[in-house]
Amino acid sequence: MAKHTPMIEQYLEIKEQYPDAFLFFRLGDFYELFFEDATTAAKELEITLTGRAGGGDERIPMCGVPYHSSMQYIKKLIDKGYKVAICEQVEDPKAAKGVVKREVIRVITPGTLMEEHMLSDRENNYILFLSEQKQDEDSDDQYALVATDLSTGEVLATQVNSLQAVLDEVVPYQSAEIVVSATFNPNEVEQIKQVTRTNVYQVDEQTMSTQVEMPSSMRLNKSGQPFSGPIKGALILMLVYLKETQKRTVDHLQPVRTYTSTQYLMMDVHSRRNLELTETIRDHSKKGTLLWLLDETSTAMGSRLLKNWVLRPLMDTKKINQRLDAVDVLLQEAWERDEIIGMLEDVYDLERLAGRVSYGNVNPRDLLQLRKSLAKIPDILNELHKLPPSYIQELADRIDPCQDLLKLLMDAIHEDAPLSVKEGGIFNNGYHQELDRLLEASRNGKQWIADLEQTERQRTGIKSLKVGYNKVFGYYIEVTKANLHLLTDDRYERKQTLANAERYITPELKEKEALILEANDRLMDLEYELFLALRETINQYLPRLQQLAQMIAQLDVLCAFAKVSETYGYTRPSFEKGTLNIKEGRHPVIEKVMGESRFVANDINMDRHHRQTLLITGPNMAGKSTYMRQTALIAVMGQIGCFVPAEVAVLPVFDQIFTRIGAADDLVGGQSTFMVEMIETKRAITQATENSLILLDEIGRGTSTYDGMSLAQAVVEYIHDRVKAYTLFSTHYHELTELEQKLRGVVNVHVACSEQDGKVVFLHKVLEGKADRSYGIHVAQLAQMPDDVIERAHQILAHLETDDVEGPSFNHQQEEQLSLFESQPMMVQEAQPSQETLRQETASSQVAVTKEPHVSLTEGQQAVISQIEGLNLVKMTPLEALNMLYEMQEGLKKNETGDE
Repeated sequence: MAKHTPMIEQYLEIKEQYPDAFLFFRLGDFYELFFEDATTAAKELEITLTGRAGGGDERIPMCGVPYHSSMQYIKKLIDKGYKVAICEQVEDPKAAKGVVKREVIRVITPGTLMEEHMLSDRENNYILFLSEQKQDEDSDDQYALVATDLSTGEVLATQVNSLQAVLDEVVPYQSAEIVVSATFNPNEVEQIKQVTRTNVYQVDEQTMSTQVEMPSSMRLNKSGQPFSGPIKGALILMLVYLKETQKRTVDHLQPVRTYTSTQYLMMDVHSRRNLELTETIRDHSKKGTLLWLLDETSTAMGSRLLKNWVLRPLMDTKKINQRLDAVDVLLQEAWERDEIIGMLEDVYDLERLAGRVSYGNVNPRDLLQLRKSLAKIPDILNELHKLPPSYIQELADRIDPCQDLLKLLMDAIHEDAPLSVKEGGIFNNGYHQELDRLLEASRNGKQWIADLEQTERQRTGIKSLKVGYNKVFGYYIEVTKANLHLLTDDRYERKQTLANAERYITPELKEKEALILEANDRLMDLEYELFLALRETINQYLPRLQQLAQMIAQLDVLCAFAKVSETYGYTRPSFEKGTLNIKEGRHPVIEKVMGESRFVANDINMDRHHRQTLLITGPNMAGKSTYMRQTALIAVMGQIGCFVPAEVAVLPVFDQIFTRIGAADDLVGGQSTFMVEMIETKRAITQATENSLILLDEIGRGTSTYDGMSLAQAVVEYIHDRVKAYTLFSTHYHELTELEQKLRGVVNVHVACSEQDGKVVFLHKVLEGKADRSYGIHVAQLAQMPDDVIERAHQILAHLETDDVEGPSFNHQQEEQLSLFESQPMMVQEAQPSQETLRQETASSQVAVTKEPHVSLTEGQQAVISQIEGLNLVKMTPLEALNMLYEMQEGLKKNETGDE
């Protein structure tokens, strides 16, 4: 193996410690990347790939980015899911013996971003840590999740007892990355990757070199007991990972807030997706979601809190009503509310400002933003105290305006403070005595220089004479060569000769230069020292700032609820166990898109005993799914403490919502539409309670008519008899409407339509009773199906309705239809059983089978038939089925030709 240069050897040694990250290796004013890092980075960043000699026979691939603009390139890599290790020189090159010492000072990952321009201000940037504790065969394994937003310091923790519960819990965080402990097996890791669509890293904290001590704020839970089991493991994993990547303490992490799934209305992955709470199904965007509708917040921290509330509706009626009380007051007191909203618009992101202070990357402009934000708090409190007593007053009492910190910032930070800490001009006059003296010396010196130029012009009579400065020669007096004869004073000492001029210094200028430059150098150093000291002082206010941020965020969300409720005419819901009664309910998002005047409102009336299940019939596009979804969204809005789109809303407090609305083939996971439908339905009916809401849309449509109808009826009966959950069940199987006569809690409703001039008109009104027909052909006509297809469908329908299946085909002159297998004519049954016969056969699970005439089969054909009979089609992926079909076809061809 060829020997590399000492610098490349150093690079390889450091790179070995960070194999999963791009190593940004500092060389002068550039970060350089070598070998595979260079090849990949050049492609991802679309920059030039070059090479350099590294001591071996071949040139080493190399690319680089300027140090001063490196963050824009790092952001591109982070956005693509990569990690970047920043390697800096940690000793003065002048003092170095041999290669300058370098170390990685930070590893930037998608979940550990702290730079303001890299973060979405209205989204949390969570990193999740998952720990698993194996149990014996008689007990369930235990899992813990710790969610951390490094930019705000928030730390949440929960414990669950199944991998499925873990998957349901991780999705709402929409995290930037997930770190799992070494105890997770590859299959578990792959499932986490699939369900979250994010970066998942597996690390073994036991083998990492970093040793951490659990901070006091993380040692005890809210009951005062030490953390143990998987939660302790996840917290240690978090601390080790953050210290390993950030290379510094993360003191701004807040005390751990533990929670359990039973505190909130639970929704699984599919239900959150189907209800489009925070992102749309089509393009995963915010626009068109419930969050988009409700987000009238004025601050970034309020917007982030709102998203958390939407994903975790409350189950505590007292807390729900506290929020509703506050919204009620803010709705009634519109003048004060609008004043508060106006003031909130001037409040910056206190959470992330506090985080940057502690993390050490805060700048003077950040402190100006903090000062301006704190200056608004007394005015906000003044308006809050004008409001009637409610939860709003409790919030006001918990708001600490941090006036002592505000005074400190007012005294310290100059109104025109720069962005950089090394530009000067950060502090006000009077903040520090030595700083004032240096500032005065610097200002007086510069004024003396300006005055000198005027004095020298008058004394010499040289109007073009000027006093200048550069870093090489310092201050100088410049005279053009045409005027040199006017310099008669021997005080002028030549300093530099130019093509058309000479530059001089004088003893007075040299003396003043020393004073000015000394003052400027000391001024910069002192300002930097004072800024670091100020940052440390502000860091002591961190818990108070974080508490203030939480209170302001809550106030912001409640104001947004009041504003949205006023805009769209929402009503305060009430909660009553066992009753679901909504008058003139609307789908909030569709109503916003369409306009209130165009949306058709509907009632829904359910109870535990006589109206537990609504069986909804009606054609496609009539509004069945909208009706179902709006019921769930009204429940969610009510339980997050917002008014709801209805004239009246009396709701139970739901513990879970399950939705089975729409489906798509899971080709990657190897599951068909029907399999996905069955898995999601199974979860609903096995995990729901009598306090749950289940929405099931067209169960059974992915299989044969009789199988589908049988399954659908069995599901309805199971929910009715055993689960007893509130259930909305839409179906095209009109035979199921007979269940209203058999099951006490099942009630038929339908979405009304009318037929005008042979065309269907959707009325979007939900009425009692079953639909009289499906209007399927009319819907096909609306979709502009070819006229020949529509005409033929009417003919077939007419014959079917008279139990006569014979009729003309599309091509009346074609006497013979194409057979599925050209080698054998398709045998057509002479007469189809009547609808009554079919119903009887379905009930008895005995379906008539038309027997083919006896055909002699070859051994190869018989083998294929046996192979088909042995297939488990439910568990096969579409691709596996296609490959199997191809192999069978090839086998038959070989048998026919006798080719073995």
